[in-house]
Amino acid sequence: MTDIAALLERLETLEIRAAHQDQTIDDLNEALAGHWRHIEALERRLGKLQDELREVEAALEDKQPDAPPPHY
Repeated sequence: MTDIAALLERLETLEIRAAHQDQTIDDLNEALAGHWRHIEALERRLGKLQDELREVEAALEDKQPDAPPPHY
């Protein structure tokens, strides 16, 4: 094998590896973006639940305790 043929083979191998790495990076980027969308949706739901909990706690604090039963 001549030097040029060996260099061409090495170049082709490097180009193939680079193409596979680019595809892997794109796949990982897509997966990461999906995870971030999911995390943001969960954070919104958590915020709503926290707001609801505050409302329930406020309602319970505003409620006057019942008078004790007459037998006390």
